[in-house]
Amino acid sequence: MATLVSGQPAGTVTAPAARVIDGVKVYGTGGTAVRALDGLCAEFAAGAFTAIMGPSGSGKSTLLHCLAGLDQLTSGRAMIGDVCLGDLGDRAMTLLRRDRIGFVFQAFNLVPALTARENIVLPLTLGGRRPDPAWLAELTEALGIAGRLGHRPAELSGGQQQRVATARALITRPDLIFADEPTGNLDSKAAAELLTQIRRAVDDYRQTVVMVTHDPRAAARADRVLFLADGRVVRELRCPSADRVLDVLRELAGPAVQPGE
Repeated sequence: MATLVSGQPAGTVTAPAARVIDGVKVYGTGGTAVRALDGLCAEFAAGAFTAIMGPSGSGKSTLLHCLAGLDQLTSGRAMIGDVCLGDLGDRAMTLLRRDRIGFVFQAFNLVPALTARENIVLPLTLGGRRPDPAWLAELTEALGIAGRLGHRPAELSGGQQQRVATARALITRPDLIFADEPTGNLDSKAAAELLTQIRRAVDDYRQTVVMVTHDPRAAARADRVLFLADGRVVRELRCPSADRVLDVLRELAGPAVQPGE
């Protein structure tokens, strides 16, 4: 068994918020089968921010989706706290995703017919709960969308839509926030503002964030960066800076390929 890669500071003994143990994910069968995850092991410490990087096809999004219960491992275990996702039925999985997990997608995934406010509180609405007015006000004020809550997605800029999607991910106060290229469709200013709020979820609210990104500047906001290649963790960088992330990407890519290609 491979050694687990952990985001916990030295000397701590708290249980990880999430982990994958010997994770294998295979798409397809026979000669066309693709092994997206290849015995991957990793831990994600509670209250920490981990960025995941690697070339296209390295397994980044697959790892995120299997951790979030949006996809299932072919073999191995994906765990949220002490719950093995493979042991859950459909209803239990739905409840876990709704109550304990927030997910920020690159494509926003807002409901066009709903207002910004209705989109934000949708996870609570589906669970038959009402939002905490103080928390909703704090969240939307911090994200700079308090004055846009009555607007539908088509009436919002891309940055505003992503902030609405982020508020939706945070409204249930989830244990874990998974973000898949959340700044990919944003300009540099909107991206920086969004990353500030994601960082605040860790620093102020002690939530756990796992984010897939191609952007070294985004990865530099994290506490550590895991680098994937061929479905495995190949490097770990703690206390990252954009320059250090670029150095590792160049090292992993080799002299003939530049990062981002």
